[in-house]
Amino acid sequence: MTGRPSTLAGLGLLQFLNRSHLSWSSRADLFHASTLMRNPPRKARLSTTIYDMTCWLTPEWHTPRNAQAGRRFGEQVMKRADGLISISESSRRDAIRILRLPPEKIAVIYPGIPDSFFAVPPEAVKTARVRYRLERPYALFVGTVEPRKNLGALLDAWAGMGGSLRQEFDLVVAGPAGWRDEVALNRLRSAPAGVRYLGYVPETELPGVTAGATVFVYPSLYEGFGFPVAQAMAAGLPVLTSNVSSLPEVAAGGALLIDPRSVGEIRGGLEKLLLSPGLREDLGRIGRRQAQRYRWQICAQESLDFFRKLTG
Repeated sequence: MTGRPSTLAGLGLLQFLNRSHLSWSSRADLFHASTLMRNPPRKARLSTTIYDMTCWLTPEWHTPRNAQAGRRFGEQVMKRADGLISISESSRRDAIRILRLPPEKIAVIYPGIPDSFFAVPPEAVKTARVRYRLERPYALFVGTVEPRKNLGALLDAWAGMGGSLRQEFDLVVAGPAGWRDEVALNRLRSAPAGVRYLGYVPETELPGVTAGATVFVYPSLYEGFGFPVAQAMAAGLPVLTSNVSSLPEVAAGGALLIDPRSVGEIRGGLEKLLLSPGLREDLGRIGRRQAQRYRWQICAQESLDFFRKLTG
């Protein structure tokens, strides 16, 4: 079993090899490089994963160091790779356009989400409500507080909704503080009326918090995949999300789509869902069916097939 000392030793070796420009020694036929690696083995066939291209498209959403590291990984690993896995067709298209990668080298394989979201027991929902004092029906957002999550626009949209809806429903935001969005974070921490900021919610408790919501709202400006959307769909929630990047692809008809840069569209979408039980039921049913594509068993089998094909 890997413990803390061996983990720290491995990370130390990784940093040494990255900084020294030496290459890993490996007898493997295929080496799949993580985004932490800069000098993978030269003799083995090389593969890696494309998550998103925001380090190129919107570097201002990252810290300078992270943006620089992402672009360096693209030059040193992604362009060298014999094959790449993209977590969405949207990210695949962006990578081809930005890095000029050969399209035939990239396979789209959707990641999986935990089985716990597909069948949330009522006890888990009840426990979450008690644990986080979720006394009223609520619309839920899950994600790190960072610029591309667009929380400022969501808070503006919520504040502009009709008073009767805000008296009936809360907006619940779950996710840790991230980077470069102090304004939204301070607004959340100031506890505006009808808004609850839970901060970080442990993975074990997140299915209960998710399944207990009336609607799920995610007006992100860009996603390589959008795990929170897929998780909410698996739990049977009606979803309101953006009409950009991978989000329409992932939702696949199981969400109401809006322009994330329009506070009016976000507000209108929320009002439409909260006032329409029939629409919520329809979207929840479609979303739960579409989410079956995001099982880890499917991801594992498609990845194995990809690796076998790459090694010939």
